[in-house]
Amino acid sequence: MTVWLVVSILLVVLSPLAWLRPSRAQSGRIALRTEARRIGLAMQLAPQEWPHWLSQEPPNPCAQYHRPRRGKQPACWSYWQKSPGVWVNQWQEVCEEPLLLNHFEKLPGNVFKVEADKQMIALYWGEKGDASVLLEIDATLKALA
Repeated sequence: MTVWLVVSILLVVLSPLAWLRPSRAQSGRIALRTEARRIGLAMQLAPQEWPHWLSQEPPNPCAQYHRPRRGKQPACWSYWQKSPGVWVNQWQEVCEEPLLLNHFEKLPGNVFKVEADKQMIALYWGEKGDASVLLEIDATLKALA
C-alpha cells in the first residue's frame, strides 16, 4: 500500500512536466524555423493588420521570413494571396506582372502575403509543410531580392 501511495504522489508531482513538453505542431514549427536558420533565412513573428477580404484568417502575429534587398532603387510592392494561386494588391487588383507571378505560383497556399520595401523582401507564411517548402520559399526570396 505504501508503494502505491508513493507512486501516486510522484505522478501528481511530475505530471506538470508533461505540460512543458511541446506539442507536435509546436515541434514541427521549431524544426522548420531551425531549418530556415540553417539555410540562411531570417525569421521573426510580426504583428499584422490583415485585410478583411482575405478568405482565410491569418494568424496574428504571423511568421515573417525575410531577406535583405539588393540594388540601389528596388521596386516596392505588396501582394496578398486572396485564395490559393490568386495574388492581389491592396485594392484587390489581380497581379499581372509575369516575373512576380512566375515566382508566386511556386509558393504554397498558406503564404498570406509577400511584400518588398527598400530594405528587405518579406513573406508571411502559416508554417505548414516540410523542408522542401522552405527551399521553395528561400528560392523565391532570393530571386525577388
